Amino acid sequence: MPLQNRVDAFGELIAVDARGTLLGNRGGRFHRDDRTLGKRRYVSRSWICCRLEFNGRRRDVWGKYYTELFFLDEVTAFSAGHRPCFECRRPDAQAFAALWSDPMNPDRRPCAAEMDRILHSERRDGRLKRKHPMSIRDLPDGTMIEFDGLAWAIRGKSLLRWTPAGYRERRRRPGGIEVSVLTPPSIVEILAFGYRPQWHPSGEFRVLLGDSTIQNECV
Repeated sequence: MPLQNRVDAFGELIAVDARGTLLGNRGGRFHRDDRTLGKRRYVSRSWICCRLEFNGRRRDVWGKYYTELFFLDEVTAFSAGHRPCFECRRPDAQAFAALWSDPMNPDRRPCAAEMDRILHSERRDGRLKRKHPMSIRDLPDGTMIEFDGLAWAIRGKSLLRWTPAGYRERRRRPGGIEVSVLTPPSIVEILAFGYRPQWHPSGEFRVLLGDSTIQNECV
């Protein structure tokens, strides 16, 4: 049986066979000795997403030290409220922090603890996922929303339906409506400022050349 270590777009931990493309954790160990979960879903406010491989390290998944978690892609990790790791993904983490908005100190890059404090307030409502009402018109690529009770990622003029194994359906992005945004507002702002998250291959786009038009299609 697979461990309950895959993070879905709502930030919940699920047990599925499908593999993820990123690793992460929530500050330490919160699984039990029998490698199951109790009520806890994090140790600290430090929720990060990491590379699957780094410096040849081998991990004893759900062993003594960390409750390792896995994500379909960075879009999913962002939706759950995780940020890039400053150790194994330092260039990404630095780019992320450089785009973090702080009106009081626009020239100062925030430290990880400062970002974690704000992100924690934006991703959790007690034990529940905090959702943020926003106009869909203003949302950048890589934002995850709840629509018709499901999670959808915004990709250009399309919505891509999230599943544990990849993005499995595309529909046209509606206009002029308010939606429940799953991605924390601070991360939405970073995406709007130009951060390009890592997508699962099922969410990548290819350019198809027609007789007179160029059309973007989800692979």
